[in-house]
Amino acid sequence: MSPQGHARAVADFIVERDLGPVHIFGNSMGGAVALQLAARRPDLARSLTLISPALPSVLYATKGNVHLPVISIPGVGERLVPKFVETTSPEQRVQATIDGCFADPTRMPEDRFAEAIDEVRMRDSRPYAHDAFLQSLRGLLRTYLDVGPNRPWKLAQRVNAPTLLVYGRKDPLVDPRSAHRATKYFPNAHVVVLPDSGHVAQMEHPEFVEAAWDRFIGSSLSVASS
Repeated sequence: MSPQGHARAVADFIVERDLGPVHIFGNSMGGAVALQLAARRPDLARSLTLISPALPSVLYATKGNVHLPVISIPGVGERLVPKFVETTSPEQRVQATIDGCFADPTRMPEDRFAEAIDEVRMRDSRPYAHDAFLQSLRGLLRTYLDVGPNRPWKLAQRVNAPTLLVYGRKDPLVDPRSAHRATKYFPNAHVVVLPDSGHVAQMEHPEFVEAAWDRFIGSSLSVASS
């Protein structure tokens, strides 16, 4: 349940279906997984797009993420997460997620809100849901403490695929100042900071994310193939 382990699962999916190389997109924890995939399996990465990726940032803790290390403590998370699920409805949890991820929660379309509720109910029915969440969170946080040659920012230096990083200036989870650090490590990257976006720019401002991808990734690939 580590970012590297999740990346292996994605790699297996791509290889088994003979899909690669592919355009890899990752948001938040998915960004940490996407980085592992692009760095460790460059043969599968045509491009890499990271939206508010959960990468180590010891300087910039935010009010939206300070609770995560507490939840990750063995025994504590096992008590708190089930209790939270039992005492809140799927609708309340979805709304809390939207409130915590969007700069403007009213931008969430009603049909997407309904789909998110259905997804929460589906996850609640899985007996392994709490364990998968906690183990994935702990696996992610372990990468923040990694000082070895495969720590996330070292992996970033190994990414050869064209890379786009998108940050939201109003992101309560990933401090947008991390964008400056990213420019120092990814060798072939473009960084965009959206002034009126939160943690999920691909949902809140899909048109801007698409435009950035077309400009920095799509155009560069077109030139390379011509």
